[in-house]
Amino acid sequence: MASYSELMAQAQNLMAQAEQARKDELSAVIADIKAKMKQFGITTADLGSTSATKKIGKSKSAAPAKYKGPNGELWAGGPGRKPEWVRAVLASGKSLDSYLI
Repeated sequence: MASYSELMAQAQNLMAQAEQARKDELSAVIADIKAKMKQFGITTADLGSTSATKKIGKSKSAAPAKYKGPNGELWAGGPGRKPEWVRAVLASGKSLDSYLI
């Protein structure tokens, strides 16, 4: 029977081989998809993808910001988890009124 360290070495080798196989297959699949998109004139917009046009750093919230944090962070004040800066302000006993925009 193989020792633990031998089995771990074999497992790591197999994981490396599996990762390489995944990368090889992935590149072939991507090449095939790109070729078919070109053949049929399909764009990412046709696929319903908004990630190509989405602006980086754009807020997920549609509500306008009501509060501005000490470092310029914006928060709409809606339901859900409060940003870290809001929790820190409240934990220190301060009011959010001074952070209203």
